[in-house]
Amino acid sequence: MIEQFNPWWKGKEFISEDEDYRKWEESGVKWVPRVIEDISLEPFSLNFIFGPRQVGKTTLLKLIIKRLLDSGVNPKAIFYLRCDYLSDYRELMNALEEYMELREIEGIENSYIFLDEITFPREWFRAIKLYVDMGKFKNDVLILTGSVSMYLKGEIETFPGRRGKGKEIIMYPLSFRDFVGVVAPELYRKIPVVREISKVRECLKLLPWKDELHRLFLLYLRSGGFPRAIKDVLGKGRVSGDTYDTYLSWVRGDIIKFGKSEEVARMIMKTILDKVPSPIGWNTIAREIDIGSHKTVFSYIEFLEKSFILKVLHYFDPNTLEPDFRKEKKVHLIDPFLYELFSRWCLVEKPSEDKIVESVVASHLARKYEVGYWRNGKEVDVVTKSGIGFEVKWKGKVTPSRLRVGKIKEVITLSKDDISTDPLMIPVPIFLACLEV
Repeated sequence: MIEQFNPWWKGKEFISEDEDYRKWEESGVKWVPRVIEDISLEPFSLNFIFGPRQVGKTTLLKLIIKRLLDSGVNPKAIFYLRCDYLSDYRELMNALEEYMELREIEGIENSYIFLDEITFPREWFRAIKLYVDMGKFKNDVLILTGSVSMYLKGEIETFPGRRGKGKEIIMYPLSFRDFVGVVAPELYRKIPVVREISKVRECLKLLPWKDELHRLFLLYLRSGGFPRAIKDVLGKGRVSGDTYDTYLSWVRGDIIKFGKSEEVARMIMKTILDKVPSPIGWNTIAREIDIGSHKTVFSYIEFLEKSFILKVLHYFDPNTLEPDFRKEKKVHLIDPFLYELFSRWCLVEKPSEDKIVESVVASHLARKYEVGYWRNGKEVDVVTKSGIGFEVKWKGKVTPSRLRVGKIKEVITLSKDDISTDPLMIPVPIFLACLEV
């Protein structure tokens, strides 16, 4: 059985027989996820990769395998296993033992072990922990991918002191910058990288490409960063119904899998879509959907946030830049594609473009920084712990903000088209194209 998952054992060129790699190779739209550079390939390493479903985690593994083969690694020192057909940790151990016997016969001393969808076998962590403690992986690199359950159940936290040089990596949908890299690689190579918010003025170097980036951003608002949706939009001009059905099925499946009510989740999501991006309290949602307890709302919001569907922004006290958990929260979906997806599910009209743009900015910044918001008559849509705020004004002819309050020392206005150097105002597409998150 395990030979079927590892066609390169017949020779490195046989990776072309792997279905996932073949689809990537033949795709008219393909990319190499940037997180491929972050994974530790030095023994001993226990790497975890998790994030939303359907963001390309399996394809990422196959691209790493291709790199290893091209670098001269013995094909039989590379073991890939799909774990979604295994029932429990015992079956996982049996598969691992089968491979260990093979590598002993082949005289292989160190291996690269890829365990895809590791969260499917019940109590999978028991097998991995046991073998790590026994020293069976001491010369190996392990890369484990999993769905939200790995994160929700805290299963990764059961490996203290057992990860070696391994990394814990969240794989998000493509950011706008990465999206540009896929659809306009020549333009992408001209874009400066802003790794620190304090260097954001460097974005203005992109002014000559403002119109092109604006066009690409409107495309991104339609597709978001999920690979299948991107391929649909680039190939057909729109996201297909089948794609919406596929993504919605995994959301609904996870809701049921974790013992949540699909109807309650739908009502909460409907309220969020109606209120975004205005601050809202859990008590308010509980009253609107008549479920009685704000604690129930909190449990669902927490589930949806850990499922990489939502991002909650807390109110930041401007004098301390610390969150005040008692105040109302802003709730954003993490990707523009999800607004259309959940609007269909909830049978409501999708929020207006300006509201979705604010969410895109907030969710991008939240990938890298601890962020919140501030509001007291006036408002700062996104505030970072460094004291830099962002006000999103997706409309024509706007005036840049000169707001300063407490430790919020600068507010950068992100516009639809307008530009200013003092105070600083940058078009949203230019800012996000420079932001590496």
